Amino acid sequence: MSKSKFSTKLLTDQAAGYLRKLRHYSPLIFVAFVVLLYGFILLRVNSLSNQQPSAQAVSGQVKAAQIPHIDTSVVKQLQSLQDNSVSVQTLFNQARDNPFQE
Repeated sequence: MSKSKFSTKLLTDQAAGYLRKLRHYSPLIFVAFVVLLYGFILLRVNSLSNQQPSAQAVSGQVKAAQIPHIDTSVVKQLQSLQDNSVSVQTLFNQARDNPFQE
């Protein structure tokens, strides 16, 4: 029983000696750890940014977008109004010239 206590004490003393030696290199170990961490993050971001979406994901997003549909009768009605009315023609021309004016 005393041998097991002696061996654990010996192991703890040896570990403490190694830790004292490593304490001198702790700033270097910290800098190496930070550099490795940044390198890993940089590689991970690079691999994720180059990844292409699957065809199923693209088709799912296209279906979810719900592209607006313009009724052809409304388009024909607007064109006929533009052709028939002078004030509507000037309104359309003004809108084309400066679309941000109210």
